[in-house]
Amino acid sequence: MSPAAFQQLIEEGAFLEWAEVFGHRYGTLMGPIAEDLNRSRNVVLEIDVQGAETIKAQLPEAILVFLEPPSEEELSRRLTARRTESLADLERRLEAAREEMKESSWFDHVVVNEDVDRAASEVASIIDARSAT
Repeated sequence: MSPAAFQQLIEEGAFLEWAEVFGHRYGTLMGPIAEDLNRSRNVVLEIDVQGAETIKAQLPEAILVFLEPPSEEELSRRLTARRTESLADLERRLEAAREEMKESSWFDHVVVNEDVDRAASEVASIIDARSAT
């Protein structure tokens, strides 16, 4: 999407949340989310802390799950192993992650992603429990 089209959607209030992260703009359009919620469907979004805060303000009933690495060292190891970023970008990303981890206390749930299958199972259990109510 072009920057102008993105800006137009911001001005129209089309986003549930949006943010600029590391020089790139990202957002979640409200239309598809509202459609699913109106059909009583669960909606799972992968967003940053800033987006989570915006969503919680707009949809107080939203259940927020913070996925946390087992340690900063493990997060650094995982990101380094990907080899997708320069050293400077990696450091910037790690610093942002450190800041976001400080915010986990206001989330409804914190799931430590030490083992991906176990973490996925925990998240599924949280969704299932919410769906049962």
